[in-house]
Amino acid sequence: PPPPPPPPPATPATASRRTASPLQMSEVAQSPLAPLTVWGEKIPNILESQKEAKSRKMEFAPTIKSSDVGLASDDIDGQLAYVKEHAMEIKQKMVDNGAVIFREFDLMKSQEGFVQFYEAIGMNPCLDPLHSVSARPTVNGDKNSPVYEAVNKESRKNFFIGMHNEFVGTRAPRAAAFVCFKAAEEGGEFLIADGRQIFRDLKPELVEKLYDRDIRYSVMELPFFGWVDNLPEFARPGVMGAVKGLASAAINSKVDFSVDLQWGEGGYDQVKMLQARAPSQPPILVHPVTGEPHWFCNVHSHSSKLRKDRESVYGAERFEDGASQINKSDMFYGDDGDISDADLEHMDEVTMKNVQFVKMTEGDVVLLDNYKCMHGRNVFDGTRKHGVAWFEGWEGEEEMKAKAQQS
Repeated sequence: PPPPPPPPPATPATASRRTASPLQMSEVAQSPLAPLTVWGEKIPNILESQKEAKSRKMEFAPTIKSSDVGLASDDIDGQLAYVKEHAMEIKQKMVDNGAVIFREFDLMKSQEGFVQFYEAIGMNPCLDPLHSVSARPTVNGDKNSPVYEAVNKESRKNFFIGMHNEFVGTRAPRAAAFVCFKAAEEGGEFLIADGRQIFRDLKPELVEKLYDRDIRYSVMELPFFGWVDNLPEFARPGVMGAVKGLASAAINSKVDFSVDLQWGEGGYDQVKMLQARAPSQPPILVHPVTGEPHWFCNVHSHSSKLRKDRESVYGAERFEDGASQINKSDMFYGDDGDISDADLEHMDEVTMKNVQFVKMTEGDVVLLDNYKCMHGRNVFDGTRKHGVAWFEGWEGEEEMKAKAQQS
């Protein structure tokens, strides 16, 4: 008989379904890019929207313990069966409440079990949003691993990671799952905050100003141009224009969003540098499923002033090596205007008031809606091994949208 026809070419989805190993099923080499950010429709009256948010009851980040659902902590088969049976309910909790915290699940103590966990729920993995910019390390060192490091380096232990939604340029995962494989001996808590609550609690006049003017981030600094000041004054404009043009072409060929370079002075010695600024964007989004407005603004992690203020508590950031100097960030109004120190301090105060410190132990997972739930990390001592998987969406998302529109 003639040989059977060859199988159809593998798409990212079909390729992942054909493999047997859970770890291979979500290999990042077969995963799509992080999806483009869904900004939502412009909110016609942002102050009225905030007033409605103040009157709305909000529940955030419920916990599911293995013992609470009648399972022993070491009943791995039972735990896998539970999350598979209750997958839609779990995802609805994530969307409605921003995050779901899982505790006492031995299933997720290994990377293989963690991947089985999120695949059983029906989460669709995507590449790390930093993929086009730089390679984030993976937990097991395999570049095709679906589970990335969650900032565990000993050199970054005294760096408080401010609250943020994960996005780079124009791309943002829809959801994420953070897992603890080994807790730090001291500190290292995973931090979460409800973007709805932060939007609710900010001063109305600041909300209106930020929403009207938009925001933009400085995503990179190139502090290598002190030598320009040593040139004859007549030669500087031509040299600076040529340098800016070359650097702009190099950077924009690397990233998939438009970067605007601006000359400035920075660092501890105010050396001449080029600052790369991303496109302007709104600081408040309409949730793509529930339609709720919420804070979607990384000022807490990106503001150079707020990071500098934290140095008095946690010690200096010590931007010493080349990569660390380049990766400095800041935030401005969308028209490039500076945000006042008083407004930055207010945003910091409101953010920290709404932060929940989650001390995770081995096997604990925080499944979060990356649009609604912000995350960060406390300083730590010892050895910390946490991982993260990013998701472009999940099975049943369109049904959730339809259900939300009907209610």
